[in-house]
Amino acid sequence: MSDIPVIELVHPLPGFPDERRFTLVELDEDGVLCALRSLEDPELRFLVAPPGPFFPDYAPVVDDAAVADLEISAVEDVVVLLVLTPGGSLQETTANLRAPLVLNTSTRRACQVILEDTALSVTTPLVA
Repeated sequence: MSDIPVIELVHPLPGFPDERRFTLVELDEDGVLCALRSLEDPELRFLVAPPGPFFPDYAPVVDDAAVADLEISAVEDVVVLLVLTPGGSLQETTANLRAPLVLNTSTRRACQVILEDTALSVTTPLVA
């Protein structure tokens, strides 16, 4: 993921209407934990991670509007990231499974997608 220098959000994240340009910074050697860092405000960053290491069965269904907004033409170009809420420890850290960040690596366009599955939580423990 470190080869994606600038990510343009097609829709701003809730609560941050003026922030649209971000970069992804790896925080560990394996590239699992990353910071989605604003290019306009260096203090603004979100902790994100791919779902695979924590939720291997997670397979969000993205609606046609998001596919069009992100100009997705091939599933291989899609990276899904979960926004994490850090806790005092890894056991207290939660993941937002209801609203993943979907990134088209080809166009470098991204957006947070709110999924229709109401069984998914915004505060799912990262580790059991």
